[in-house]
Amino acid sequence: MEMRQLEIFRALAEELHFTRAAARVNCVQSNVTTQIRALEEELGTPLFDRLSKRVILTAAGHRFLPYAEKVLCTVSDAQAAVVQDSVPSGPLCVGAPESVLNYRLPDVLSRYRKLHSKVQLTFLPYWDVSLIQSIESGKMDLAVWMKDAVSHPGLKSMRLRSETVLLIAERAHPLAAAKKVLPQDLASQTLLLTEAGCGYRKKLDQLLALMNIRPGNITEFSSVEAIKQCASLGLGIALLPEIVVAKELARKELVSFRWAGPSLDIATHVVWHKDKWISPAQQAFVDLLQEMLGDSSSSAPSAAAKPPHNGKRRTP
Repeated sequence: MEMRQLEIFRALAEELHFTRAAARVNCVQSNVTTQIRALEEELGTPLFDRLSKRVILTAAGHRFLPYAEKVLCTVSDAQAAVVQDSVPSGPLCVGAPESVLNYRLPDVLSRYRKLHSKVQLTFLPYWDVSLIQSIESGKMDLAVWMKDAVSHPGLKSMRLRSETVLLIAERAHPLAAAKKVLPQDLASQTLLLTEAGCGYRKKLDQLLALMNIRPGNITEFSSVEAIKQCASLGLGIALLPEIVVAKELARKELVSFRWAGPSLDIATHVVWHKDKWISPAQQAFVDLLQEMLGDSSSSAPSAAAKPPHNGKRRTP
């Protein structure tokens, strides 16, 4: 089994198209076919089903993919550890939910690019359900996670800040003028929510379930921008971080409710794989996140949580 075969396998598994996979790994399509066939023969099982013009991973292919990604990631780390110096450079992939990606990270990105122009920085949006797999496979080097506490055994984390989360609606909504809004007031209401994997959505779901409160309707969206627009059109009550709707609230296009229930605010952390080599590029990004996004209530990271400086792996 060769590294080139694993690279081609990963490209085809992600593209599910021989021509696009060939272009991605800079070879001709026939070479992709040859290398995949050789890999399947070595493993003794098909990794892809070829259905007319469609390419689909088999069950064996799905099982093999995370191992191939880990091998490729480990080799990449090993190469970087040998050749990189203390100057941040090379690729760095950062995951973040849409609200953080759109409203917190642009300023961080702007400053980071000025300070570390040799780093090829990539941002990936995600929902919580895909985060851990992306970190473990090496698809993401680190991520910003909206979660009150990070306890996964495979992750290290550093708390950044708390995000204020609001219930909002158009000004004409019956609850907009209420002196206080309690959880039971949400019964029979139409709620405009992010997908179920979102951290602050989970807090509201758990609260309503605990109090046996049933909304009239829940409409789910994969985009916070779509939720905001629908709330502006009077289609229901939205649950969103304050940073997403700050301009609309200032212009009085939307109104935040005087929420009197348990806090829906949520913490944000930066997380990374506990065993991953911390490159200078990653260390510099974590430091900049802490500097620019850390709030006064964030405690200093413990020695066990903070990534080691100078790109050195921490000894067990």
